[in-house]
Amino acid sequence: MKQAIVTGATGSIGTELVHNLLRKGVRVCAILREGSAHNSRLPEHPLLKKIYCPLQDLSALQNADGESYDVFYHLAWDGISGPTRQELQRQTENIRYALDAVELAKRFGCHTFIGAGSQAEYGRVEGELRPDTPAFPENGYGIAKLCAGQMCRERARQLGMKFMWVRIVSVYGPYDGPQSMISSTIKKLLAGERAPFTKGEQLWDYLYSADAAEAFYQIGERGKDGKIYVLGSGTARPLAEYIRLIGRTCGAEDKIDLGAVPYAERQVMCLKADISDLQKDTGWTPETKFEDGMKLIVKKYQQFGDK
Repeated sequence: MKQAIVTGATGSIGTELVHNLLRKGVRVCAILREGSAHNSRLPEHPLLKKIYCPLQDLSALQNADGESYDVFYHLAWDGISGPTRQELQRQTENIRYALDAVELAKRFGCHTFIGAGSQAEYGRVEGELRPDTPAFPENGYGIAKLCAGQMCRERARQLGMKFMWVRIVSVYGPYDGPQSMISSTIKKLLAGERAPFTKGEQLWDYLYSADAAEAFYQIGERGKDGKIYVLGSGTARPLAEYIRLIGRTCGAEDKIDLGAVPYAERQVMCLKADISDLQKDTGWTPETKFEDGMKLIVKKYQQFGDK
């Protein structure tokens, strides 16, 4: 891979992916939303080209310079948290944007398209999440992700491009949104506030964002055409263990209130990725322990807040 395009380039994984590619000497074209406060996450770099284009305008974006790229990473998605996940019309638009991204990849000469899926495509599953685990999504976000992956696979085939779909389980890192469980908890604890939770009996699989970025890079290099990869650490622990560890890292474990919040309707109780296929095809393996990742994130919050 010599040149890559990344949408969603200032998100938690996208930012790490751009930095990862630049370190490897890959020329990157980052497609950004103009005016985003997160654009400053990306450096001025001789190998980095920035194009400002909202998702709804991807279909009109042309390859004005005539440069040819290798791999297209489509990470951008509108409506990823809270009530927006159930805004069905909004989620439906994301399917069109994803198909527009496939067409854009072809116009820019890419031979490979990699899309970011989600564990939400599965719905509630007991046991490991595998590429062939039956998918029964229960919210608009998961339904749209599942549909986008299936339709983009077919359009990429029609256009003669290699295609992979990556179902992300739970990624955390220094560029998480403020609404994520880890970010919001750290912010509360460092401010001296109490942090209420469910009992935390859910089995959860957390992967550090820099490790996720390396997985995306390796998939671009060695992934097999047409495959779905499940991306996680491959290890599940009770959510309460993660929460207590966050509390200890912040020096405020006594402010953790487990059991203060009831479980949500349709609560997912088990998230664990089967990463054997991903490891076999690419040689990738996660490197960052949750404990070490938390130290890095808390240190960043102590220095810079949630910027």
